[in-house]
Amino acid sequence: MAFELGDILPALPEIILSAVALVLVLVAAYGGDGAANARRVAHLTLVGIVLATLAMLSMTSTQSTAFGGMFRADAFAEYMKLLVLMGSFAAVFMSVTPLERDDINKPEFSLLVILSLVGMMLMISSNDLMSLYMAVELQSLPLYVVAAMRTNSLRSSEAGLKYFLLGALSSGMLLYGASLVYGFAGTTSFAGIAAAVAETDLPAGFIIGMVFMITGIAFKVSAAPFHMWTPDVYEGSPSPVTALFAIAPKVAAIALMLRLTYGAFGSIALEWSQVIMALSVASMVVGALGAIMQNDIKRMMAYSSIAHMGYALAGLAAGTHEGAFGVMIYMTSYVFMGAGTFAIILLMRRDGQSATRIADLRGLSKTQPLFALGLMVMMFSMAGIPPLAGFFGKWYVFLAAVNAGLVPLAVIGVVMSVVGAFYYLRIIKIMYFEDSEAPLDQDVPLANKLVLGVSMAVILLFFAGLNSVVDAANTATMALMAPF
Repeated sequence: MAFELGDILPALPEIILSAVALVLVLVAAYGGDGAANARRVAHLTLVGIVLATLAMLSMTSTQSTAFGGMFRADAFAEYMKLLVLMGSFAAVFMSVTPLERDDINKPEFSLLVILSLVGMMLMISSNDLMSLYMAVELQSLPLYVVAAMRTNSLRSSEAGLKYFLLGALSSGMLLYGASLVYGFAGTTSFAGIAAAVAETDLPAGFIIGMVFMITGIAFKVSAAPFHMWTPDVYEGSPSPVTALFAIAPKVAAIALMLRLTYGAFGSIALEWSQVIMALSVASMVVGALGAIMQNDIKRMMAYSSIAHMGYALAGLAAGTHEGAFGVMIYMTSYVFMGAGTFAIILLMRRDGQSATRIADLRGLSKTQPLFALGLMVMMFSMAGIPPLAGFFGKWYVFLAAVNAGLVPLAVIGVVMSVVGAFYYLRIIKIMYFEDSEAPLDQDVPLANKLVLGVSMAVILLFFAGLNSVVDAANTATMALMAPF
């Protein structure tokens, strides 16, 4: 078979990132072990992300495939990849200064991030069970190492080990489920699976395989009851690593779940929506109630992310165009809320040491009023207060659930949102109504200011650009649900 450029051109952004990663291997190996080389590799990583973004935006968003149909490029992939690229850029951008003063100043950090980013983008474009599994592993393996990057910390080593063990378990479940689906469908392509599902009665083994696959991806989303790794990994990992975990991988995993359920299993929405509903309810309840009891802000954000994934899954459970659309709007707001919040968390240092207790935010409104204002905006948005971005995300996913007849699911979501408002408002109370005897350090990196400023602008003005976001999400949803 003759090679043609069109066979790989749809994957140009991923190819660019892979090429940059190969260059960074040499830079990391021969540029030295100091902070200067770590900073150099981080800057080159940012350049690679920008180049990949420009390449993706310059390509037409018409549906196309690569690598024998195993890779699918369309408007949905472009939309979700843009969110992943923005989230990864923000995480690496904010990590540059902590790399200089923290004990994770290793050039391998940014190299591993860009390799994981390639896996995330491949997850979004997966169109075959084989490419799906390869992408999940490429995304996960670098993150196992990054979680344990702080080698002189027992907590960091523990976080990396827990993430690895439970991640390996989830990969095994995903692979087992994929083998069952392949065995009963006779093909690994999503199009072939969709055709096989539509033509024959579903055997019990196929349903079991589908449930195992959804469960494996639920680990990556940190949906309850498969969330047990999340609080410990968030708390034990270095803060720049936690910022990455909280944003980009969640978007990629949600996109993969959308691609799998609406694509390969699109004609049996009644079967898989029940599994998604159970995951959604468990995540909302565990996330909202678990966050109330936390004293560490990173652990609180871990439980908060579990609840947020529950809200997003409520839209996915609808199994309709409106549901997928709501999920994309929700993940758009989630990226900016997460980036803005961690821009503040990365600043929480006292005497040069990381300070992550919620009590460390006492009196922040008096010592750093602008950052207190920024964190207040993020907390209000996460609580779903109108007219901030988080309100529109919850509005669309709950509306999709109601219109699909899942009224109890929407009611549970609204109740858990009210419960969740408690711990968000507690942070605002601590910042504005309590005094601190030992204020946080005053030095503020420019990167954190820029990320927080952009995030605040998007969240505060989300309603002004809502029509544009809605149009883009609608186009992406139609591409997701288009025939193979």
